[in-house]
Amino acid sequence: MAKLTRITTQKKHKSRYNIFLDHGKGEEYGFSVDEDVLIEHRLQKNMDLDEATIQALIQTDTLHKSYTLAINYLSYRMRSEKEMRDYLKGKETDPEHIDEIVTRLKNDRLIDDQEFANSLVRTRMMTSSKGPLLVKKDLLEKGVAAPKAEAAILQYSFDQQYEKALKFAKKKLKNDGRKSHRQQIQNVHQTLMQKGFQGDVIQEVLANLPEEEDEDAEWEAVVYQGEKLLRKFQSKAEGYELKQKVKSGLYRKGFTFDLIDRFIDEYVEV
Repeated sequence: MAKLTRITTQKKHKSRYNIFLDHGKGEEYGFSVDEDVLIEHRLQKNMDLDEATIQALIQTDTLHKSYTLAINYLSYRMRSEKEMRDYLKGKETDPEHIDEIVTRLKNDRLIDDQEFANSLVRTRMMTSSKGPLLVKKDLLEKGVAAPKAEAAILQYSFDQQYEKALKFAKKKLKNDGRKSHRQQIQNVHQTLMQKGFQGDVIQEVLANLPEEEDEDAEWEAVVYQGEKLLRKFQSKAEGYELKQKVKSGLYRKGFTFDLIDRFIDEYVEV
């Protein structure tokens, strides 16, 4: 049995208190507790504490500190259950305390994976160029169960996908102006797939992009790409071999035979 001899406020943490005990050999530091624990257990000078009570108070305070960390972690944004468990594990929280904290947070609706998923989908829709398949992947990586992720993704309507994908496609076409029209369309298709847009949305977007290339722009593109190929091969080949290497390179880049032949006639010396 020990007697509680003194309670002092910590200098750096005003909401925490040092508890001093006397086990019969004089006063010594015993442990520290948060203000909430101090009040809840009505700790005061001259109180007698047995070893079991002391250990219980230390465990209660440890749990309280971990719960406070969890609340602070939630203050920045919503978290999935997996994110919270990983965070507490990283803080070396006792596994039993992690279970207790997560259960309490769920009961208080401070953690709700369905609400978390719904919120993340809305945020991604407003702030990113990601399609629903990529957003769903984000949710699964954050530990959201597949059924909840799929339910949340339903918010991402076809029209919203189409509008976002079309806007991105037009921007992509503009930035790829020095490539063949065919390659531009292929790049748009590939990029939209990589960004997680669904196949029917991609097909609708491609169907509404310009079908005919601008002749002047296409000629400028073949000249730009052709001159690059010439610089690449001129030191390694000449004559017929050089023409074939340039032709092959331009064909792979999506240019028509007519434009390729015109470039060869005007720019490649035999």
